[in-house]
Amino acid sequence: MEPMNSTESTDIQSQRAVPLSPSVYAPPTLRDGECYHVFISYSSTDYQWTHPLINQLESCGLQVCYHERDFTPGRTVLENMSDCIQESQKVLLVLSPEFVRSRWCLLEANMSLFRDCLERKPIVPVLLEPGVSVPLHLCHLTYLEATDHDFMNKLLKVLCTPNKQLQGSTVVPFQPPSIYNGKALQPLIAANDERLCKWDSGQFSDMEVPDQLRLIIEDHDKYREAVRMINSVSQNKVWLCPMWVRVLIYIIGVIIVLSLLAFSMYMTALVFKIYIITSCIPTGVLVFIICSLFCVPIGLLIHIGLWKNDDEKYIVREMQKAIGQANKLLSEEKVLMGCQSNSKIYLVYVSLDSCKHEFAGTFSEQDVAEEMFERALIFFSSGYACCLAKRHFPFPQPSSTGHLEGGVCFCQYVSQQLSKNHWE
Repeated sequence: MEPMNSTESTDIQSQRAVPLSPSVYAPPTLRDGECYHVFISYSSTDYQWTHPLINQLESCGLQVCYHERDFTPGRTVLENMSDCIQESQKVLLVLSPEFVRSRWCLLEANMSLFRDCLERKPIVPVLLEPGVSVPLHLCHLTYLEATDHDFMNKLLKVLCTPNKQLQGSTVVPFQPPSIYNGKALQPLIAANDERLCKWDSGQFSDMEVPDQLRLIIEDHDKYREAVRMINSVSQNKVWLCPMWVRVLIYIIGVIIVLSLLAFSMYMTALVFKIYIITSCIPTGVLVFIICSLFCVPIGLLIHIGLWKNDDEKYIVREMQKAIGQANKLLSEEKVLMGCQSNSKIYLVYVSLDSCKHEFAGTFSEQDVAEEMFERALIFFSSGYACCLAKRHFPFPQPSSTGHLEGGVCFCQYVSQQLSKNHWE
């Protein structure tokens, strides 16, 4: 976001911040180890909006901590941030485009979220302007809008409320704004990626839920169960997994092909000799016999080549089926998985509630509607997640409006695939 000039800053300040008397809200008492009521994390480019806000908060009796004034010289940024957040009752995040792009500001946000998970430290996100693409791991928090005419009153109410009176901190059940619907998350990479064979399925860690999903998926056991479904592909669907077994099979196959070729050449020479000596074999029959002799080894060689090529595609298809089953669990948490290789799983945040209602409206019986929706998840959810992650669909944008703003919803994707008879 471009820095605002002084005139714009004055106008915005007059609209967003209304001075309040300290008597309206009394600052809470600082406990042992606490030096500040709030630590404000913001991008330096937003100082023209943030500094007047800090002055107003301090005029109301609040002790405010921010990096430009309160960081200790000579210490690392990480050490300063850790101490300041620890010594503050609450953390206020000034969310702007520059904040999202700022490496250190995101680090501060992650640290405060980590502490919030451990100590229930309240986080107070402030959306500086509408439409800011807030990172998905922050948007589960209830945020204030700086453009709200009652913004300052709401902010003081939160900051002056003791932590124990804030229900569950400022964390609410995960209901992120619609701007995050259809957004890609960080993909999962197989733990055995470096030594993974093309014909085997990758193994993905289920020991703990990744940080990006920890605040999205409420039931972490669902994620672990989903990963176990995918990991089971290697055990249940992969045959002849060891390298030496496959090499041995290829060697045996080559020996058999060469043996058949040698036999075919011997028989061809023998038949040709008989034909020359006796001339009792018609030419057409001779050509047929020779072709038949060579068809067997050539066909076997082609079959080995096709088997090797399809073997790699087979494991991806089996992984996609397992991911489809896993998505039956994860779709309830508004997360879908997808894969197009054996070592990488795409993750997207997308709500399918409206699409599920569409299925219910299409099929009169509820049991049938639920069954068809689950079948659609099994067959199509992996491909749909990959398309969302890559922001590319193998068909033109539908003219009709779907349930995903600015994109293709699951209903539309399923309809397009069915129209092409693609059950995959």
